[in-house]
Amino acid sequence: MLIGAIEGGGTKFICGIGTTEGEVLERISIPTTTPEETLDQAMSFFANKGVSALGIGTFGPIDVNPNSSTYGSVLGTPKPHWSGYRILEHVRSHLDVPVVFDTDVNAAALGESLWGAAAGLNSCIYMTVGTGIGVGAIVEGKLIHGMTHPEMGHIAVRRHLHDSYQGNCPYHGDCLEGMASGPAVEGRWGTKAIELNDAHAAWDYESYYIGQALSNFILVLSPERIILGGGIMSQAHLFPRIREQVKMQLSGYVQHPNLSENIDNYIVPPALGHNAGLIGALALAKQAIR
Repeated sequence: MLIGAIEGGGTKFICGIGTTEGEVLERISIPTTTPEETLDQAMSFFANKGVSALGIGTFGPIDVNPNSSTYGSVLGTPKPHWSGYRILEHVRSHLDVPVVFDTDVNAAALGESLWGAAAGLNSCIYMTVGTGIGVGAIVEGKLIHGMTHPEMGHIAVRRHLHDSYQGNCPYHGDCLEGMASGPAVEGRWGTKAIELNDAHAAWDYESYYIGQALSNFILVLSPERIILGGGIMSQAHLFPRIREQVKMQLSGYVQHPNLSENIDNYIVPPALGHNAGLIGALALAKQAIR
């Protein structure tokens, strides 16, 4: 049985054909332009491929409430032309198969829980730190949904003592995304994160804000594993810094071997690597079959 997957990003849409065991057999990458142009190319890829279901994990914010009149739509986004666009309606007009529609980070969290770093566990969070910051969460084996999807990338954070940067989130200024995303690093230091050496002060700030966020997530959700992906987290030296910040900020309040003895295996990179989003969309498609 073949299933389809779409990982929708602000820069590119990655479309894939795979199996219900998470194996990707074929893929293409499509530049994200207008919704019509991007989705028409995606639908051309899936035409006559014989997929039995499709999973879509896309950038947000999106409406994931099936009872909503705007279900399957992009909500307010800075991405030109995409606000209000009905992605699910467009897809269903071309493909007559079951479709599951969710955020890219929820898809990645689901993929990692089935076939990646959180396989066999009952809960996890997947956090991407890149152009934006997003978080997907699995609790008791299920993705978290409420009146909308969680927006944990926009939580309030305490400012680092030496940080005068005002933040770049257009909605909140100095929220987590506004202080620790890739554009925030570039805005604060005047250069891209990838160009900064390992000893740069930028990483002290990054580990402080990310560690603070993870401490909050641990206190609220108590996940069994935390998975950190995205472009910023390709800086492998950040992981030990973040782990130390988590221990420091929790101050021993949460007593568990994952934090005291096994933190290197608790806060980890995605086992699925850069494929977490696409394989996660396959995991969504697998849900559609069930």
